[in-house]
Amino acid sequence: MSEKIITQSLDDIMGDRFGKYSKYIIQDRALPDVRDGLKPVQRRILYAMYKEGNTYNKPYRKSAKTVGNVIGNYHPHGDISVYDAMVRLSQEWKMRIPLVDMQGNNGSIDNDPAAAMRYTEARLSAIAAELLKDIDKETVQMALNFDDTEYEPTVVPAKYPNLLVNGATGISAGYATDIPPHNLEEVIDATIYRLSHPHCSLDKLMEFMKGPDFPTGAIVEGKQGIRTAFEKGRGKVVVRSKTEIIHEKNMNKIIVSEIPYEVNKAELVRKLDEIRFNKSVDGIIEVRDESDRNGLSIVIDLKKDVDVQNTLNYFFKNTDLQKNYNYNMVAIKDKRPVCMGIEAILDGYIQHQIEVITKRSIFDLNKAEERKHIVDGLIKAVSILDDVVHTIRHSKDKQDAKINIQTQFGFTEKQSEAIVTLQLYRLTNTDIVSLEKEKEELESLIQTLNDILNIIKNYKIENNQLVIELTESGFIESDRFFVSFCNRLKENGILLALDDFGTGYSNFHYLYNLKPDCIKVDRGLMKNALANQYENMLLKHMIDMAHSVGVKMCIEGIETQEELDKILEMGCDYIQGYYYYKPMPIQEFE
Repeated sequence: MSEKIITQSLDDIMGDRFGKYSKYIIQDRALPDVRDGLKPVQRRILYAMYKEGNTYNKPYRKSAKTVGNVIGNYHPHGDISVYDAMVRLSQEWKMRIPLVDMQGNNGSIDNDPAAAMRYTEARLSAIAAELLKDIDKETVQMALNFDDTEYEPTVVPAKYPNLLVNGATGISAGYATDIPPHNLEEVIDATIYRLSHPHCSLDKLMEFMKGPDFPTGAIVEGKQGIRTAFEKGRGKVVVRSKTEIIHEKNMNKIIVSEIPYEVNKAELVRKLDEIRFNKSVDGIIEVRDESDRNGLSIVIDLKKDVDVQNTLNYFFKNTDLQKNYNYNMVAIKDKRPVCMGIEAILDGYIQHQIEVITKRSIFDLNKAEERKHIVDGLIKAVSILDDVVHTIRHSKDKQDAKINIQTQFGFTEKQSEAIVTLQLYRLTNTDIVSLEKEKEELESLIQTLNDILNIIKNYKIENNQLVIELTESGFIESDRFFVSFCNRLKENGILLALDDFGTGYSNFHYLYNLKPDCIKVDRGLMKNALANQYENMLLKHMIDMAHSVGVKMCIEGIETQEELDKILEMGCDYIQGYYYYKPMPIQEFE
């Protein structure tokens, strides 16, 4: 056996190997996908349970069986790591909405371990079914598994923005993510508004999403921290336990009913009791954990003469009764790790849903058209039933019968197959009526699906068009190619927006050559026009010229009601920003 020796520097070898490893754990292990909010191991667990029929409306199955299916078919790693991920998906103090319904000991908020997988049973939760709904309708891309024997989804359809609802935590090479859970209803409302108003402001979205909604409750403080996190993907908020002070005859009590997210309750109680034991604060009689199946409850008994509020403030400062939560919303978008605010996250999810609904509608449309084709053939066959039966009876075999009825009556291959396999009871009057009714239903379904596809197509045209911004320096009078290029863009349905066109008055004649969809006038020119009569006249002249050739005018940077009123008088069409996607009439600006 001949030896093969490769001479290469250690730096190159280590850099290459670690680069491949880093790429793998970033894309395929530790970070969630912005489209469905799942890491690969979570996606594989849910898909394996779905494929095996282990759904919310079926009996529970042993967790060990599910873990075996996952590591045998999709996830070639340790069984403990898969089971731990499965347990986390079922823990209501970790997940805002658990995706796995587990029966048995699945751990506790005291950080007690779950029972071994041979003892617990699990199935998909009802809401997990919404993540996987329509996955069988070719809505998502499938990829071969590790041994090329089965296909697995690269993403699930996800009927709601799971990344924001359940959050995520993970550490990879050079990247980490900490996305808190949010309220499902708030997230859906924000998504619907973003869908209707693709360029809405963050402040408008925050009218729907007030902040994080942790499964353990507690109070989130710091509106500015929340806004910064929502805007940039990074920020810090303070999470404080929900407490109640009770004054009794012989003592005072502090009752803690909600604690910060991902705080170990048993460790918190131990730390509080340690403060009592060390007498760091005088007057603490006892610390008790009275939590039961009705909810969490930590009781701190204090002497009557102790300042309760000062003691509570000490606890907030020195224990996890108050804790900082650091947003770091990193997720995989277009196969790259990106730190995103909620606007980018919602946009990524909406784009995914457009693709899913498009593919689902095409799938259903093809099925409906295929079935309608068969029903048309059956109805036609019934209308000439005696001739068809006579032809079939005088044929040699099934194949000959199919060829004969295709030749004599003009049926297609699929129609002839359906006719020769038709059962006799289907020829009754009742079934004929049902066929005609089915045809009407199919025609209605086909029309509905075509309408959906047209709506999606129009939405893409209105909200995702390529915008060509052209600065004044791009206008060269002798450049006929430039004009031709712009006109070809418009012929192909591409929105042409001229940026800051108003700064070059000599370019008015380009209105007649290019006829852009919209022209933007920057705030500097607008302020000059409002303050100077000559500039005002020029701007008004430009607006009139634009309108004469069907071009809309957009004014940038209106800040006051007075400016708005003056611009209205000039006849401006849109406010800055909205002409890129779905224009907003200026009357709605207020």
